Amino acid sequence: MPEDSIEHINFDDLNNRAISQPLVKHIYTADPSAHVFNGKIYIYPSHDIDAGDAFDDLGSHFAMEDYHILSMDSPTGEATDNGLALHVNDVSWAEKQMWAPDAAEKDGKYYLFFPAKAYDGIFRIGVAISNLPVGPFVPQPEAIKESFSIDPAVFKDDDGSYYMYFGGIWGGQLQRWRTGTFNAEQPESPFAFLPNDQEPALCAKVAKLTDDLLEFAEVPKDVVIVDENNQPLLQGDNDRRFFEASWLHKYNGKYYFSYSTGDTHFLCYAIGDNPYGPFIYAGRILEPVVGWTSHHSICEFKGKWYLFYHDSSLSKGVTHLRNVKVTELEHDENGMIKTIEPYK
Repeated sequence: MPEDSIEHINFDDLNNRAISQPLVKHIYTADPSAHVFNGKIYIYPSHDIDAGDAFDDLGSHFAMEDYHILSMDSPTGEATDNGLALHVNDVSWAEKQMWAPDAAEKDGKYYLFFPAKAYDGIFRIGVAISNLPVGPFVPQPEAIKESFSIDPAVFKDDDGSYYMYFGGIWGGQLQRWRTGTFNAEQPESPFAFLPNDQEPALCAKVAKLTDDLLEFAEVPKDVVIVDENNQPLLQGDNDRRFFEASWLHKYNGKYYFSYSTGDTHFLCYAIGDNPYGPFIYAGRILEPVVGWTSHHSICEFKGKWYLFYHDSSLSKGVTHLRNVKVTELEHDENGMIKTIEPYK
């Protein structure tokens, strides 16, 4: 929803029209990654704070510094904040900006995957481990080798393989890695190094993880999204091209790659036949919410599917102070996702 329209919103009316309410209200949460472990829902969100940083296109005002894990017995139940799970001060290689995380379980261990800016100003992705899904998590001493950018999302396939999807443009720095190494030649700008509008869009990345889930088992590959003519989406196709917030779920044998279009505020999805794609653009999942960003996850619970997402209704439109929500998601008889309107 455009920033210049926020001041005209009646938030009491908006909240009355919202299809769902904030899961917690005592802290600000965003970017929810939801999973079912041992029959219970666990949500791994960002923890928004007001750090006083000036608003800019690099996301400096998104100054998150720790993680709190939420848990729910059902999607319609109350959410519990399980307290501090990991703080940036406990991560030796990370300086700041603990952005959107994800989690996975293997052999009774729980793995928290998180991006943060290292002391050289470059986003890397780290791993922390716990015996409990809510933490506390103990971080590895170094970030994942050759990791970069933001928004890790880890998908476990039916054969037991784990894949990480990641990447985000502008402040997420993905555009600075187009040559395979970080390009720091110019003063940092969200628009530097982007393809032109008629070039193929920048892609999210995917890499299979090693058996211990601590490293990439291969060089990350492009997650290519194609149109109905099997042509890669173009960078200027702002309503459909990838910006950030990768997620993958599997439905009826098909792989659904979903993501945010960023500056146009849509959650979209594309469908493929394997974890690497290519993925054919299929439509929108969620229309724009109040607040600048849109970031989500999709989770199955007892035979139904749910979309976990956020808006800025709790803070009355403050871009970087968001709140996690959940609503039911439906696939139609052809496997297409029914587009959700966040406000009635």
